[in-house]
Parts: sequence; C-alpha cells; structure tokens
Amino acid sequence: MYTYTLIRKDDLEILSQQIVEVQGLRPIWPSPNLVFPSTNPSTMADNEITDPNLAAELKKKRTFRTFSYRGIELEKLLDMSNDDFVELVHCRARRRFQRGLKRRPMGLIKKLRLAKKAAPPNEKPAVVKTHLRDMIIVPEMIGSVVGIYNGKTFNSVEIKPEMTGHYLAEFSISYKPVKHGRPGIGATHCESYLLYLRVLNVLTLLL
Repeated sequence: MYTYTLIRKDDLEILSQQIVEVQGLRPIWPSPNLVFPSTNPSTMADNEITDPNLAAELKKKRTFRTFSYRGIELEKLLDMSNDDFVELVHCRARRRFQRGLKRRPMGLIKKLRLAKKAAPPNEKPAVVKTHLRDMIIVPEMIGSVVGIYNGKTFNSVEIKPEMTGHYLAEFSISYKPVKHGRPGIGATHCESYLLYLRVLNVLTLLL
C-alpha cells in the first residue's frame, strides 16, 4: 500500500533547500528567487551583450520566415515563365492553363497591369472589378486589388503571395453564414403541444 501526503508549496521549497544544503543537489521545486543561467541566444543577446556592434550583428543573423510556393521563393516565382509555373500548380489548374485562357481572363490580367502602372509609388493600385470567380491567381496578380463579385456586391481583396494557385471565389464568400438563434414558437413538437394546451386553457376560461 502507498500512502500519499499533501505538502504545501512553501514547505516543499524549504524541504528542497534543505536537500540542497545536505546533499548538494538541485532543488525539487525551484524557488522564484533562484535564477538559473539562460541558454537562449535571443535572451543572452538582450541581457548579457552590451556591445552595440555585436548586438547588431546578432540581430542580422536572426532568420525570418520567407514565403515559398512549392519550394520556389517569391522572387524566383515572379521571374518564372508561364510554362514553368503551369508545371507547379495542381492538376486541375494545369489542365485549365494547358487548354488555353480565353479572352475574359486575359482581359482581367491586362487591366491589372494597367492599374499597377498607373498607381503612384508606395501606394496600392486601383480596384479592378470582375465577375470571374473561377479565375486562378497567378504570380503576376500579386499586389493588385481585385473587386470580386459575390452575386450582390464586389468585395475588394488584395492579392497576396499566399493566394497563388487558388481561385478568386475562395476569397469572396457568396452566402451569409447562418447564425442560429433560439427556436421560435411551433418549431418543435413540444412547442406545438404547449401552444395547443394554452389555447385549450383560454377556450375553457372563455366558455
């Protein structure tokens, strides 16, 4: 048989300190007053390094997450030809491109090019409205603002690198998500039965 005893946190800290004094071991329950050396290089750079030049070098060495589409970085993706990009996309989009783009998708791409050229520096281009919800987003469209029709209004969407290979319709929902509230009177069999009883009671009082 095993017996369990409850020990308060304060008593456990005192006990662990006594074990440290007697046996030279690490305390079982670390006290908030005990400070252990940090091995994280980011905290070491912030707390221990006082030389500004060395701190700047460590800051430069920090790596940031860069976008890549199926292993291809964004800069190479923008410089890639259409034939090479077709080989990267999924099979449904590949079949679509191989069968050739019609006049309307090509017209949308031309409008987006003109909007980018007419935009002032360091500003977003003008919104280009379209009904082409089945248009596949290509790298050339990155940075443009497209007004995607959802059946009622045009939702302005800025094309970002993460949207590459998706359809425009995925970013302009065509329905309003249902938010269910309380059920109304007569919505269930129980409610209809209670309503029947109330009407019956009113009729008995009137008669």
